Amino acid sequence: MSGRILVRGARGALAPMVWGLLALLLGSAPAAARTREPNSVYAGRRAQLRAQVDGPVVLFGYAGREDASPSSVFNQEENFYYLTGHNEAGAALVLVPENSNGKGWDGPREILYLPPHDRVREQWEGARMAASDPGVLEKSGFESVEPFPNLRATVERLAKVFSNYYTLLPKSEEAGYPHARVWTNWLAQVLPQAPLRDVAGRIAGLRQMKSPGEVELLTRAIELSVDAHLEAMKMLRPGVYEYQVAARMAYIHAAGGCEREAYAPIVGAGLNSTVLHYAGLRAEIRDGDVVVLDVGGQYSGYSADITRTLPANGKFTPRQREIYEIVLGAQNAALAALKPGMSFARTGSNSLYRIAYDYINTHGKDKHGRPLGRYFIHGLGHHIGLNVHDAGDPNRVLEPGMVVTVEPGIYIPEENLGVRIEDDALITESGYKLLTARLPRTVEEIERIMAEAAQARR
Repeated sequence: MSGRILVRGARGALAPMVWGLLALLLGSAPAAARTREPNSVYAGRRAQLRAQVDGPVVLFGYAGREDASPSSVFNQEENFYYLTGHNEAGAALVLVPENSNGKGWDGPREILYLPPHDRVREQWEGARMAASDPGVLEKSGFESVEPFPNLRATVERLAKVFSNYYTLLPKSEEAGYPHARVWTNWLAQVLPQAPLRDVAGRIAGLRQMKSPGEVELLTRAIELSVDAHLEAMKMLRPGVYEYQVAARMAYIHAAGGCEREAYAPIVGAGLNSTVLHYAGLRAEIRDGDVVVLDVGGQYSGYSADITRTLPANGKFTPRQREIYEIVLGAQNAALAALKPGMSFARTGSNSLYRIAYDYINTHGKDKHGRPLGRYFIHGLGHHIGLNVHDAGDPNRVLEPGMVVTVEPGIYIPEENLGVRIEDDALITESGYKLLTARLPRTVEEIERIMAEAAQARR
């Protein structure tokens, strides 16, 4: 998915339509149950974070009010889930560092706060974990689990020992349910004298390095997304509508175990192929169009991000093929240099972006004879994980264990011609592993698959 600009809530703009259709196809929307990593992995992350701070960390899970539409599937706040593996609404977390500035703290260092059982609500929505449950410590992996109403007293006790507090501070562009602002205001009322510091950057730095379990979950999301793209190659033809392609791809994801789409599916034909985050999905696909399909599934919280550009009738025109092969050449040039020590920054001797941009700018011209670099209007790639544009410094030097996209593109509105090719890669000690290798990228492979599908239909 191109670029770095995402507004919370905008990514799910199509969700009610897609999941409403899936409910009819599958009988009901997929459940929110996830494949979790072992409790020891989440505990290790919490220990890493506690070692980086000089005061308590207080985090809040989503309350379940962020998306009240009937088709919504609860999706935990990403940082909270990363540290807890807990995907139920209404929880909170307190982490206490070992250093208490010479003062005593004899309480637990990690406390998970859970809402009490609400039997009426659970009859409608399913059973929830509560602090009173037998074996709750073993199930959660926490040193201590307490009822949510106890949180205020704990925070007030900690204020007598520590002078700093850490939480997720609200961001100016935050939209939708104002999660961070609500709880920051609550902490400010409970701790009127304590400065609140933002812990988002520290968690983001941890999130950029993927555990083996995270790589497995991402790989599963990617494999299902590859299946969906292959299905789209086979069904695409003039007369089909953009929303039909998106719905079929979402069905493949859901049937394979994805709980939701990673972002609003992008299927843009003709002029719509030049709109980076096009989400209208209403146009009929016509003979001669190219179609950009930027669609990925979310599996157990982890998001794939894949883009292919296809000819509507199964055969690229000479001009479409020219632009496609320039984009593919730019991607191959960047992939050839993809390894630890490189960066997605736009400048510097280790800039992957510069490699792709220079390739595009030195191959081909627009209708006015100008170089094509001006039509590469977004970044080359980004991290993926619990968010399709995952947390962390996008310009951080690449290290083994990171999972990133590589997605050059050219968008020429006056020619109704947009091309983007996006693949997902795991950074290794010596280079990378292409996690989307099963999905064809060359003109010849794409045209062959589409021709075979057309023959089968006939």
